[in-house]
Amino acid sequence: MDCCGWTAISLVREETLAMKGLTLNCLGKKEEAYEFVRKGLRNDVKSHVCWHVYGLLQRSDKKYDEAIKCYRNALKLDKDNLQILRDLSLLQIQMRDLEGYRETRYQLLQLRPTQRASWIGYAIAYHLLKDYDMALKLLEEFRKTQQIPPNKIDYEYSELILYQNQVMREADLFQESLEHIETYEKQICDKLIVEEIKGEMLLKLGRLKEAGEVYKELIERNAENWYYYEGLEKALQPSTLEERLQIYEEVSKRHPRAVSPRRLPLNFVSGEKFRELMDKFLRVNFSKGCPPLFTTLKSLYYNPEKVSTIQELVTGYEASLKTCDLFSTCENGEKEPPTTLLWVRYFLAQHFDKLGQCSLALDYINAAIASTPTLIELFYLKAKIYKHVGNLKEAAKWMDEAQSLDTADRFINSKCAKYMLRANMVKDAEEMCSKFTREGTSAMENLNEMQCMWFQTECAAAYQRLGKYGDALKKCHEVERHFFEITDDQFDFHTYCMRKMTLRAYVDLLRLEDVLRKHAFYFKAARSAIEIYLKLHDNPLTNESKEQEVNSENLSAKELKKMLSKQRRAQKKAKLEEERKHAERERQQKNQKKKRDEEEEETSGPREELVPEKLERVENPLEEAIKFLIPLKNLIGDDIETHLLAFEIYFRKGKFLLMLQSVKRAFAINSNNPWLHECLIKFSKAVSDHSNLPEIVSKVLTQEMQKIFVNKNLESFNEEFLKHNATSIQHQLSGAKMMYFLDKSRQEKAIAVATRLDKNMRDKNVKTLTKVFEALLDGSFGSCHTQCEEYQAACHKLFPFTSAFMPATNEDDSSIASVNHTAINHDLLSNEI
Repeated sequence: MDCCGWTAISLVREETLAMKGLTLNCLGKKEEAYEFVRKGLRNDVKSHVCWHVYGLLQRSDKKYDEAIKCYRNALKLDKDNLQILRDLSLLQIQMRDLEGYRETRYQLLQLRPTQRASWIGYAIAYHLLKDYDMALKLLEEFRKTQQIPPNKIDYEYSELILYQNQVMREADLFQESLEHIETYEKQICDKLIVEEIKGEMLLKLGRLKEAGEVYKELIERNAENWYYYEGLEKALQPSTLEERLQIYEEVSKRHPRAVSPRRLPLNFVSGEKFRELMDKFLRVNFSKGCPPLFTTLKSLYYNPEKVSTIQELVTGYEASLKTCDLFSTCENGEKEPPTTLLWVRYFLAQHFDKLGQCSLALDYINAAIASTPTLIELFYLKAKIYKHVGNLKEAAKWMDEAQSLDTADRFINSKCAKYMLRANMVKDAEEMCSKFTREGTSAMENLNEMQCMWFQTECAAAYQRLGKYGDALKKCHEVERHFFEITDDQFDFHTYCMRKMTLRAYVDLLRLEDVLRKHAFYFKAARSAIEIYLKLHDNPLTNESKEQEVNSENLSAKELKKMLSKQRRAQKKAKLEEERKHAERERQQKNQKKKRDEEEEETSGPREELVPEKLERVENPLEEAIKFLIPLKNLIGDDIETHLLAFEIYFRKGKFLLMLQSVKRAFAINSNNPWLHECLIKFSKAVSDHSNLPEIVSKVLTQEMQKIFVNKNLESFNEEFLKHNATSIQHQLSGAKMMYFLDKSRQEKAIAVATRLDKNMRDKNVKTLTKVFEALLDGSFGSCHTQCEEYQAACHKLFPFTSAFMPATNEDDSSIASVNHTAINHDLLSNEI
């Protein structure tokens, strides 16, 4: 056989090996798949098929950077291969390599200029790179190729026009955008967005009269949209309060049942006019029986004068309704039904709860429950009041009562589970959720499958408070995996959205994914994980058996016998619990085996199991903490907690320049933050204690700290902080902690500063007092048992319903120990309040 024949056979053989590897990968046999593909590459490193298949394997394992390298190698050997170019473009947009994506889409456009996706993909690349002119040129050239009659409405063509208009608006081409939307108005399916764009553009161009007409038409269409009223006000530019009110009165006459034209004026009127309008608004809603009335008015509570007026009106209603069933004793109209008094009391309970007058709130809600003991909203509110006063067990009890009135209501079931978690009743919460989860599997497993992150973040916080750090970390890692999966799931939309022409939604999706970890769920999980890893670094978990051996040496024979008996009972209980868990795990595995097998065919195989015991005994907790910190630094840099958590990590790692970076960023956000004050003093003391720092580092630290401390020593800096914040309990607490930190002999003075409860203290509430109580318990001021009891008694007088301040009983002797688990987090227990 000649040379060419052998070469052809060789090429076929290597590509066959690669394709066999790809098939094995689809069957879930990863190791064999990689072995065959690598063998094919070793035999012929110049085969574009082998490189392409190797890239597909890397992509299936989520190793996108490696896959991109493989695709680039394949393109060097076959630069016009359409399939490789498409696969490469998908990975580039997934990894946000926008420059590379633009180049790849350009190659695809050259090879397939008649395909719609080639034009759209190239235009989107320019749009994302903010080269709006080029993006608009491409979209217009593509639009001209579409053979759509002027009077025909085609959804995909409509979406293309709206996307074109979005790019114009982002480029600040307001006149062009208005002309464009008016030209193609008849061919756009979404008529509402057309009017909204018109109104917005007319306002931007200063054509106020036309804009006013557009917004009037929009209000006729939907009289409850607050955005339309804002636009109408900007267009009409009322010069007096009367003119502004007239706008809403006219709308209210045309739409007598609309709430917004009666609610919005309450934001800007005051005095007697506010009283008059509020009186009308309240009476209508109380007569009708409107449960969310307080929620509608809650935004007005920043104004003490308005709060006083609301209180005066509603308490007057309550007194009058009790005596004569009318809103006022001076009236002679039709009597109100008994439910009106019920909703007035319901409102007053929420009102006084908002003002922190919990005793009054409980009186009103108890009176309402006495009159109507079957209304879920009443028990729900009672639970909420107890939560606000810090009695989480009682709150969970009343929420359970609310849930029992309607066991088919998923919302109240979820709320009940959440309250149970706040009260550290994890098992009860799981049982509560199991009423709505899939049968045959545990509630925890099913909630994880459904990515139920509110449950997992609350569960992590509960385990953290209980000191079960492994279980808490497991929940935090599960939440982190959900965010990874959500990011990965966008992969399927890169081709789908271009095919279906949902371009506006696609661009919004890409922008959402870029800031996905800004979400509150991720922040909560990351913060909990960082705090736990810091705790584990400061106090590593010891081997229990070794610890018991050391303790047993110091015990008498009787004490040793008692301890061994206690250990045997604990071991027996643990064994039974382990057997139960094992049986349940086997049942779950059996039920889910089929589902897992199907999932493993699609994904990169099963992930590493999250075992609580392993998670809480990691070798380097600080490195694990940094993994959670990095997304926070990248996306939530405007939150001071991000930088203070970063400081706590770098402080323990001894990274002085990174510590400086963290405090400087925090200082720029809020220079008077109490936690930041503690970090600054600890940082300054650490710098002064390290005399062996490199000269350049020492010079930088000295220069930067000079800007903050301004030639003051730490003691005087702390004293000035205390003096400047003399009426804030939180600031006094931080200053007192640092006073004791700098000089242990000033313990009594520091405790006296922290436990001040003067009348002029402005933040004397459950949350801040709980923080002080925690600090007394966790050793921030050394041993101070007597002062702790005295402070607890003083707080109990102020807040008799708060469980943390109630005198200890024999049943809950462990309450002090449980608080010690929250030493790192300033807001852990108090956040639940």
